[in-house]
Amino acid sequence: HTRSASSSRGLGDVYKRQEFINTAEALTAFCDAIKDSDWITVDTEFIREKTYYPKLCLIQIGTQDRAACIDPLAIQSLDPVYDLLMDKSILKVLHACSQDLEIFVHQKGEVPGPIFDTQLAAPLLGLAEQIGYGNAVRELLGVQLDKAHSRTDWSKRPLSEAQLEYAADDVRYLAKMYPMMRTQLDELGRLDWLDAEFEPYGRLERYQQPPEDAWRRIRGLEKLKPRALSVVQKLAAWRETRAKERDLPRNWILKDDVIMDLARLAPVKPSDLDNIRGLQGKTLDRYGQLLLDMVQQALTEDPVPLPKRSRGVKASVQEDALADVLQAQLRLLADAQDINSAAVASRKDLLALIRDEESPLLKGWRRKLAGDELLAMRNGERIISIENSHVEIARAAGNAQE
Repeated sequence: HTRSASSSRGLGDVYKRQEFINTAEALTAFCDAIKDSDWITVDTEFIREKTYYPKLCLIQIGTQDRAACIDPLAIQSLDPVYDLLMDKSILKVLHACSQDLEIFVHQKGEVPGPIFDTQLAAPLLGLAEQIGYGNAVRELLGVQLDKAHSRTDWSKRPLSEAQLEYAADDVRYLAKMYPMMRTQLDELGRLDWLDAEFEPYGRLERYQQPPEDAWRRIRGLEKLKPRALSVVQKLAAWRETRAKERDLPRNWILKDDVIMDLARLAPVKPSDLDNIRGLQGKTLDRYGQLLLDMVQQALTEDPVPLPKRSRGVKASVQEDALADVLQAQLRLLADAQDINSAAVASRKDLLALIRDEESPLLKGWRRKLAGDELLAMRNGERIISIENSHVEIARAAGNAQE
């Protein structure tokens, strides 16, 4: 396993060979050695193609001078790791943290914290929103990571040295990237902007949504009549519960398009199910009558109303014109902070702001950077003009004393 010559140049002890930990004794020793760290980097490797819950296959933990790959398939108790993850005095640094945190919540029923997510922080340094880890490493460190093992089946043993080096890179380079990002954010006065971004990821309910809400993931609901919506809601809740009980992917129980067809066609008798494309024989044998019963019961019940959303509604001429104005203002506001405006808000986000709908522009750092000023423009409290080929924005006369 090799990397380009530039990949290790000048990166010091962070990049020495990883430690592979597959015994309880080695795990305890490693965790004891790093338990006084101010921060650690964290990543996981897992598979979930054949299960509802992700199967944890590897835990990577890094510090400024160590990187370890911990084998949860070989160690009976991972309590030393979980003690670190739940220690509130140690900051956990991750990139795109949601799935990793979900795994730990499933294992322990708690959310690790506090966290710092480098993907969420990246836009504040002018990088793309939702930037991948490899691209972030390339942009910030000038390192091109090897992707050769991105499709590894991490449940298979033994893992090769090349696979372990690949996995360790996910915390090695994170340990180099985090201090750099934190310093830059602090210098720009943006570090506290991230508090509102990180806060939702610490909520337990984010990872333990009730089956009754499972219908919200299904697309196309706005086209359904109320009775059909009620059917979707009942079937989706049943599917979610069943998938959890059997630890199977939800679509192995019943696919989304089958649920939608059952809702539209409202079958009454077993022969009606023959008209449902994608409803397999083994599913019919096991659940056919139950599906019919649930459909008929749902038809007698009122559905949970759809959330208010009009983003699919075509914008009026006036809305489009105002969105154009706000887009110009947004570009100026973002450019003044050396941030890509596309990472701040999309046109749909601007239309939501215009329509008084929920918009990311009204939350967290986006509100501080642009949201309040865009609202002021929308409300007629700002004026836009052109002088010497430059766009200028100023307070409206009646708001000069703000």
